[in-house]
Amino acid sequence: MTIEKEELICCPQFEPEEWDNRLFEWKDKRFIKAKVSTIFNMPVNFGQVIKRLDEKVSAANAAVQEWLCLSDHTSKWNMDIYLAVDKEIPDAENVLLSGNYYCKIYEGQFNDTGDWCADYDETLKNKGFKMKKMYMWYTTCPKCAKKYGKNYVAIISEVE
Repeated sequence: MTIEKEELICCPQFEPEEWDNRLFEWKDKRFIKAKVSTIFNMPVNFGQVIKRLDEKVSAANAAVQEWLCLSDHTSKWNMDIYLAVDKEIPDAENVLLSGNYYCKIYEGQFNDTGDWCADYDETLKNKGFKMKKMYMWYTTCPKCAKKYGKNYVAIISEVE
């Protein structure tokens, strides 16, 4: 039996309607945190970091929740990522997030990110929300985005 190269693509198909224009209340939502190197905000070692986190999750007999991986671009040279997990993971930086989080989904090329952020800010303003902390969720890798024909990106922020 021959395995098609396309079958090896790793990301599940993202369902935007489950997340778009939704407010979520998280109480001690569990994540593990890691750092990714970037050059002018473009990830350099993202795959290596995810592989390392996945190995820790597997070794703990844990699971990634909703394929959720939040990115916090802390500078042009670094991005912190938060991978949602179902239990505490040994030898990892475990983080709990609590609060109200608003999510809006965008679709298109990454060079539209500035426009998405401006639209997101306007949406928050119109809804009467104030942003406390913003994250990006790149819902699929570039290969899977090409496979599915859609490049969905979620902007999720803690709001008050």
